[in-house]
Amino acid sequence: MNIDAPVIELVDVGKTYRSGSLSVDALRDVSLVIGSGEFVAVSGPSGSGKSTLMHIMGCLDVPTHGTYHLAGEDVSAMHEDELADVRNRRIGFVFQQFNLLPSLTALRNVELPLAYSAVPRAERRTRALEALAHVGLAERVEHRPGELSGGQQQRVAIARALVTEPALILADEPTGNLDSGSTLEVLALLTELHHAGRTIVLITHEHDVAAATGRVVHMMDGRVLDESLTESVAR
Repeated sequence: MNIDAPVIELVDVGKTYRSGSLSVDALRDVSLVIGSGEFVAVSGPSGSGKSTLMHIMGCLDVPTHGTYHLAGEDVSAMHEDELADVRNRRIGFVFQQFNLLPSLTALRNVELPLAYSAVPRAERRTRALEALAHVGLAERVEHRPGELSGGQQQRVAIARALVTEPALILADEPTGNLDSGSTLEVLALLTELHHAGRTIVLITHEHDVAAATGRVVHMMDGRVLDESLTESVAR
């Protein structure tokens, strides 16, 4: 990892999906740079390409053409086992559906990425407890997802994303299933993490959510339409 490199650097990235004789260009020559410590929203309507871009930034898919460097490492041509390793070490994911295992406590859910990396059990517990305390859930570590509110479940998901100390936190519509009060709490937490130096990319179609970040990348028809700074930069 090159500590001086941007966290995300996409150059002329395209993604074409083919089915028989049909082809769909989901991304068209996207170039984008996101530096360390930035809080950036990728926004656009359904079909704009933001979900495809999220999958490529998250190493869940690879581009048809172009290059993608994550923290200085070229991941655009990696094989699936290499991508899986990058996802586990370099990226913390926060999803709309929380993706918590219902049979496990909050603590065990947060420990999972460390278990996949063969981190010793005692260290896993210590790091997971620290992550849960960071998101304000020190008193809920033994609760299962069904015993937590939606906002609390999303905070568990954020703790799970933090626990590996990733280069990038990728949040895909993280407030999509939350009420207005929980949405504000989650955005406040993401903003706090950003102020602490975390690099966060938030995928959203909601203008109010995008406005909570520092920069908005607007997408349309598979292209970056434009970029704009938000009022939060001046706060």
